[in-house]
Amino acid sequence: MATTLCWAVWAVASAMVVASILWAYRWSHPKVNGRLPPGSLGLPLLGETMQFFAPNPTCDVSSFVKDRMNRYGAIFKTSVVGRPMVVSADPDLNHYVFQQEGKLFESWYPENLRAVLLAETHTACRATLASWAGLPSVELKDGLSTMIFDITAKKLIGYEPTKSSENLRKNFVAFIRGLISFPVNIPGTAYHECMKGRREAMKVLKRMMRERMADPSRQREDFLDVMIEELRREKPVLTEAVALDLMFVLLFASFETTALALTLGIKLLTENPRVLEALTEEHEAIVRDREDPDAGLTWAEYKSMTFTYQVTLEIVRLANIVPGIFRKALQDIEFKGYTIPAGWAVMVCPPAVHLNPEIYEDPLAFNPWRWQNKIEITGGTKHFMAFGGGLRFCVGTDLSKVLMATFIHSLVTKYRWRTVKGGNIVRTPGLSFPDGFHIQLFPKH
Repeated sequence: MATTLCWAVWAVASAMVVASILWAYRWSHPKVNGRLPPGSLGLPLLGETMQFFAPNPTCDVSSFVKDRMNRYGAIFKTSVVGRPMVVSADPDLNHYVFQQEGKLFESWYPENLRAVLLAETHTACRATLASWAGLPSVELKDGLSTMIFDITAKKLIGYEPTKSSENLRKNFVAFIRGLISFPVNIPGTAYHECMKGRREAMKVLKRMMRERMADPSRQREDFLDVMIEELRREKPVLTEAVALDLMFVLLFASFETTALALTLGIKLLTENPRVLEALTEEHEAIVRDREDPDAGLTWAEYKSMTFTYQVTLEIVRLANIVPGIFRKALQDIEFKGYTIPAGWAVMVCPPAVHLNPEIYEDPLAFNPWRWQNKIEITGGTKHFMAFGGGLRFCVGTDLSKVLMATFIHSLVTKYRWRTVKGGNIVRTPGLSFPDGFHIQLFPKH
């Protein structure tokens, strides 16, 4: 009896081992109609997620991407956060992915809409800087996030945190922190907090929309009112669900990425006095040419900021706020002898292009003059994807550019600053300042 039981246990254990080996083999050798790019899918389910999120304390391409580029080339396969994908550091494939938007690949983002009011943005930047000037230290990233969210939320949906019982920004921060995380929806995980943050934010937006829909006498005051006017039409081009998604993505795209880019930008300006001097001269010349030096920034002045535009491009090139732009293959794709299977994700890797020494000379150097005499970038190109690319250029691009230029103008014309502490960079894989970046402001006059 005991012998029979032992054999049964041994048989079951052996079957489980064989099944596990077969499962692992099928995981690492998926069947496709063609030739997959080289690479490894890592462990079953987990894939190479841990390596992907490993901290990288530099502005350079992450070691995860760099090591695999050296081993496999610019196009390789991997598996991250539970799904197989092809990672592309190849400018030709990146361009192809963007050009085939909506045909062979679909975007994970809603449609584009842009909104900005320059004068009020300038006023908000001035007020924020004035409030910081009396403090011994300001943590720049958090301060900028708060300022930019308040600006965009007020102009888009009329939200003012001092007049609301809901902390809408807190919900967006929770969403952002878990945006690229392992998709396990268990309390305590980053993904769970991400989904909870989005759910709570959407509740607030839906309540605001329903309240305004019930008030036909309300005058147009912000972008949400414009959306509601469209929904009230006999044949609206938007549904309520699409309108809510648009409001959510506009708020998301505008505040966190811009705050990170500006924080890195101020750090780079602090470390590069020659750039700061040239930038300050451009903005002081704008003020000198005004009849009233204290007048608000005009659109013509904004469009005249040639060097500021070059600085902005160089900041976002080095920042690489979005470490990967994701698309999904709608059918099997053949490219350069490799097959991207239908349903697989494709991660376009902007840092691998933006920091490629064959494209940008001395790529880790902060050199805005490299953009001198270049045509204005109004969309993604093979060699520049900081604002996305393809048919769905980054939703918040124009607003982000205006916010960055307006803040820089307000800062360099009125203040000087010094670093108090922090400023160390870590990528996991997105850009972060784990110790913050604390500065102290001093009025110039």
